[in-house]
Amino acid sequence: MQISGIAELPLHGGKCPKRLFPLMVNLSQRICELIVDEYGEKELLRRLSDPYWFQAFGCVLGFDWHSSGLTTTTTGALKEALKNTELGIGVAGGKGKASRKTPEEIMQIGDKLNLNEKKLQKLIKASKLAAKVDNSLLQDGFNLYHHSFFFTKNSWCIVQQGMSEDYARRYHWLSSNLKNFLNEPHSAIVCDKKTKPLNLVAKEVRETQKCSVDLVRENPIHLKKYLTRKKFSIAQKKLFEFNGFSMPRDHFPEISADLKVLMEAYEKQPRNYEELVLIKGMGQKNLRALALISHLIYGTPLSWKDPVKYSFAHGGKDGWPYPVNKEKYRESIEFLKQAVQEARIGHKEKIKALKRIDNFYRIKV
Repeated sequence: MQISGIAELPLHGGKCPKRLFPLMVNLSQRICELIVDEYGEKELLRRLSDPYWFQAFGCVLGFDWHSSGLTTTTTGALKEALKNTELGIGVAGGKGKASRKTPEEIMQIGDKLNLNEKKLQKLIKASKLAAKVDNSLLQDGFNLYHHSFFFTKNSWCIVQQGMSEDYARRYHWLSSNLKNFLNEPHSAIVCDKKTKPLNLVAKEVRETQKCSVDLVRENPIHLKKYLTRKKFSIAQKKLFEFNGFSMPRDHFPEISADLKVLMEAYEKQPRNYEELVLIKGMGQKNLRALALISHLIYGTPLSWKDPVKYSFAHGGKDGWPYPVNKEKYRESIEFLKQAVQEARIGHKEKIKALKRIDNFYRIKV
């Protein structure tokens, strides 16, 4: 039975206590071992790509359901937990500066997993494209500050997060669900705030993507008249200034772009939209300008739909609804550790019991 619904997650402040983090690492390691032993590494990545499972997992580790830092600390705990195991799962990236080390870490971990150069470059490209999509193509007002890349020999999962004022938005990706990076690629996006984004990865904007490439492959100097504030004759005025033609400002941002970057893109002659968006400097402003010009001049469609979709086992780190019970926490770690050990030597009773609990939960929900 598929579990789905709306999760409203207003954010409040707080930090993870230092004394709690080692317990989070230990417990997350036991849970991961149990899942991988019973279902395989691919299933663990699938669960991490499910925002509701991920949120519940963070709460099991000791976070309040709307705690600040649930995403970053949970992925941080997983990174520590998985680097010292033989589960064959690597975790690269993290918060802030750590996110920029993702390609380097993929290379280092991939070497340990015996991945060839072609596979490593493919993983690095996936990491960069996912970040570019959520930062520049899905223009929802949330700026990325966290990027975690989970991968095995055959699959990968991404959990990344952006911030806008006091709201956080989390983006989930899964390679096995992905057919095209530029056509509704997400496993899920969660946030309690909806916006009116310019969505350049919606399925209906494919013609706009193609037209954007054509605009750059031709000499983009002819686009200059649409990007300047200077008054021309009526025929050459900016479209927002044309008499009798107006668009709502909240739906249609002003057209502006860096002509220098567009000219550099012209020199590179990108063969498709993917190559275009990966060009250095081709950010939100330039991609939006190309899309708006494509729409207004050639009538290609745009999308303004927000793809966003709208758990306490051991207490919460901030003491709500009650403080973390460290003794119970350690008991849970020991129970899972023992379950893993017994499963490996053929004693399945506890595993079956966990399955029965899981099935009961799914039926009840």
